This record gives sequence, structure tokens and C-alpha cells, in this order.
Amino acid sequence: MASGGWVMEKRSTIKNDSFTDKEDSESSLASGSLSIIVLGASGDLAKKKTFPALFNLYRQGFLPPSEVHIFGYARSKMTDDELKDRIRGYLSPSKNATPEVSKDVSNFLDLVKYVSGSYDSDEGFQLLDKEIYKYEYEMNRLEGMSRRLFYLALPPSVYPSVCRMIKLNCMNKSDNGGWTRIIVEKPFGKDLESAEQLSSQIGELFNESQIYRIDHYLGKELVQNMLVMRFANRFFLPLWNRDNIDNVQIVFREDFGTEGRGGYFDQYGIIRDIIQNHLLQVLQAVNLIKDEEVVLGQYEGYKDDPMVPQTSNTPTFATVILRIHNERWEGVPFILKAGKALNSRKAEIRVQFKDVPGDIFKCEKQGRNEFVMRLQPSEAIYMKLTVKQPGLEMSTVQSELDLSYKQRYQGVVIPEAYERLILDTIRGDQQHFVRRDELKAAWEIFTPLLHRIDRGSLKSLPYKAGTRGPAEADALLEKADGVEETVLWKYRLERGLRVTLVEGSQGNEGSGEYSPSGIPRTPNDTILHEGGDGEETVSQMQIDQANPAHRNGEESTSWSAGDQGDDEDSGLRVELRG
Repeated sequence: MASGGWVMEKRSTIKNDSFTDKEDSESSLASGSLSIIVLGASGDLAKKKTFPALFNLYRQGFLPPSEVHIFGYARSKMTDDELKDRIRGYLSPSKNATPEVSKDVSNFLDLVKYVSGSYDSDEGFQLLDKEIYKYEYEMNRLEGMSRRLFYLALPPSVYPSVCRMIKLNCMNKSDNGGWTRIIVEKPFGKDLESAEQLSSQIGELFNESQIYRIDHYLGKELVQNMLVMRFANRFFLPLWNRDNIDNVQIVFREDFGTEGRGGYFDQYGIIRDIIQNHLLQVLQAVNLIKDEEVVLGQYEGYKDDPMVPQTSNTPTFATVILRIHNERWEGVPFILKAGKALNSRKAEIRVQFKDVPGDIFKCEKQGRNEFVMRLQPSEAIYMKLTVKQPGLEMSTVQSELDLSYKQRYQGVVIPEAYERLILDTIRGDQQHFVRRDELKAAWEIFTPLLHRIDRGSLKSLPYKAGTRGPAEADALLEKADGVEETVLWKYRLERGLRVTLVEGSQGNEGSGEYSPSGIPRTPNDTILHEGGDGEETVSQMQIDQANPAHRNGEESTSWSAGDQGDDEDSGLRVELRG
């Protein structure tokens, strides 16, 4: 293959590259049957996530039909063909699927068998075990072991009864060895007490090495790249501490509300659903969260859902500041922000460095250095640096060194998180799953805050859908030891003109005065997007349309920026003042 080409390597599931105990490692390396049982097979999670992930693993050669069979189990009465018809459209959403893809879908569905039964009685699970054993006997009649993977695409309330039924009726019984493993979905409880109770109930039935608590964000490509970026690059080693880093921001923003799941969401809220679940990696030595370092919000219209009580105080937005008290991170705020029905969809980790002391260039400061990993949309890694602006004068400008996955890895399909995590489970690799002690540590931090919210001691502030959230959240960041709010847009302006960035149609952005060095008024001037999405070239037509006075050679007085991207705010207006 020519240099620079990319290859998707196919591997069998029997290979293993994990660090496990000797028995587990040997069982992963041996040949034999692999039975994957999806409990809750008729539900949305199974149809939209679990079965498509299994199909993609099958297409890439990780689930060879000579080893694998897939069983769906649920209470719904239906035939094998009815289940296959339900999930077929999710395996190949495109109506113009190629004949090759259509054939793969058919071959994959040939591996699927459905069993109906309840989640709390022996009869259904005994029938399931009989079907699994029938397949295993056929596959292993000469040699080989039996491996059973149970994926619980179910509400946590039924985990204890389902695990008990699996333990009593469906464990691997092969004389040649093998294993039984279970995958359980979040949320893992509602507070420390309920999480510990759930862990104890499951822990009485299965060893910790058999339990895989899945948090799909831990399977995302950029999250897994964090450790590589941090420890495999020499220049980061001396910088990763309180002497150089001013703050760390972890942001999860969604531009949609709780449509269709208001009843479920109202039981948990944004902290349980997002912050406590997805942000478990920075929790060592965290002090008690202070009320004055928390802002909660609830978007207007949330209570219109008939499943949501009119008295609900459940937050759909939260900004929380964590402070880690150890030698490395003392004094560095870790800012966790999550919300629904906001003005953009984004998940990113932003490390903001401290200001450079002194000012040897006698130029206007361009903002702090930042290291950003954007998880979604459009995976990217970029660094914001101050550089000299081209020209005869000594002036500086902020620019970016960026790695856009779409541009750099063209033709490479980035695997979905569920694909990676299911494959890790088959291999016995638990490094991207949540351990019981991690789960307990997270709940110990957030449970006191959650109880204060449940009692009504902390109120959710109203905010309009399609905005940044409550204005109080921005005010909180300003107090957080010098956190510098990132300017979303930057314009090259003519020297000597004063600029005011005025709020547009999106609302709630606030306004501020800036003195950059040029407004777009000639072709090929650029609008620099500091969220890491690159830049847009302004055409002569755009300039003339936005500035009628410019066509007549007059001095422009305003310029409107419409929708300049799919991930940041739009509708901004720049006014010039002499």
C-alpha cells in the first residue's frame, strides 16, 4: 500500500490485548463460542445503540459468524423475524444502501434469535439458557469454550432481579472453561446510598471482574486520546500543574431539550444524568462543593411536558466548580458545565493556561494559550497561540494549531463509543469502564449537593431555550480565580476604530467593547472562529450586501454576521464608533 494510506485492520474476537488475570486472559485467547445476549432487546437503547454497534463490529470482522451468536430477550411477545424487522432500519439507516451493505445486514440478522420472558421469573431465563446451550453445543462439539456476554439495556430498577436470574439459570457451564460477563448501563443509582445498595446487590452475585459499568463517553475517541496526549508528548510534562494552568473547563452542551423523556429526566436532572456520570476522571481529593460555586437553571418550556410536575425544581443546566486539594492542582478551578436547550451542541475539554508575565512586545494582549479537545461535533484537537501578525509592524494575533479528524483522517471511520466498549468487554479490558470505588467516590462528592437541590435549598434559575443558559453562570466564571471567558468571534478591524459586539437574535450573549484591527470589507478577509471550527472567507458579495454604503465608497457603519457556523452563536452585529 502507498505511503500515507489508512487501513482498517480486521481481527478476531479471540485476540486479547488487555491486562487481566491469568485465567481471564487464557479464556479470552482460547477458541469457542461467544453468545451475546441483549436484555431489553425491544427497547430504544437496544435498537438505536446496541444492535448497530454489534453490526459494525461484525462488519469489521470482530464478530466472526463462526464464533458468535446473538440473542435478544424481552417481555414483548414476538417472533425472530419481528425482532429483525424492528432493528433492520437502524443497522443501515440509508435508503440507498449498497448491495454489499444489504447483504451484510441479512447475514448479521441470521445470527440473531429472540426469546421472550419476564425479568423476574426462572421460566424465561431457563428457556434462554436452553437456546444458548443448543448453539454452544453445536459450536463446541469438538473443542472450545463457551463465553457469555449479557448486555442489560434495561432500567436500573430491574438490574438486581435480572442479575439474580442470570446467576441462577444462565451462567456458562462449559467443561472447557470460559466466562460470563455483564454490561450495565448508567445511571448507577440516584445518590450514594442507592448506588451502594445497587452495587452490593450485583456484587453478591458477580465478581468485580465480571461487571462492566458502561459510560459511553469513556469510549469516545477523543476521551481515550487524553492519556496519550498527556503522557506521550514531552512538552506537556512540565506544564501540567498549578504553576502553568489557570483553569480547566469541561463542557457538555446540547441544543435540544428533554423531548420524549421528560418523565425520566425529571427523576434525575442534569447533574445525575451528565455531570456525575461522565466526569469521573478528575475526582481524587475534591473538597465539598460550595453552594456559591454552583449555578442551576431550567429552560422555559421544560414544564410543558405533561410528565413533568409544575412544581419541578429539576435543573436542566448546571455550572459547578470543583477544587482539587493536592500539590499539583491546589488553586486551579475545574469548571463543569452541562445543559440542555442551549444555543449550541458541544462537548469539549478546555485547558486554559496562565497569562505570560510581562509585555516585551508592547502589543495588545491577544488572550491566553489554550489546549482544547473537542469530543463532538467534528472531533478535533487544537491549541491557541499568540503569534506575530504578518506585516512590517510588530503586532500580535491569536492563531490556532489544529488537528481536525475529518481533514486529517479522511476516509477513516471513527468507531462509535459503544462499539469500542463492547469489544473491550469481550477482550476482558476494564480500563474504560467505571469501577465500584470510582462510582462511590463520585457519589460521595455530588450526593450532598443533590440532596440540597432535592430539598429545594438550591433553586433552578429560568433561562430561555436557545441561549447560553442563566447569566449568573457567566458571572460565576468571572469570579473563579481569573477565568478568562473565550471570545467566540474575532474580527480584523480598521486601525483606530472602536468596536462593540452587540447581541444578535440568539439572545443572552451580552455585549462588550473590543479594539481589534479590522472589519471584513475586502474580499478574502476572514472571520476567525475561536471555537476551533476554522475560519470563513468573506466574499465581495457578502460585504456589499451587508454594507450598502461600502458600494458607494462611503465609510461603513455596521456589519452583520449571519449564521457563520453550526456550532457557535449566530446573528452577531458589529457597530463601528469613531
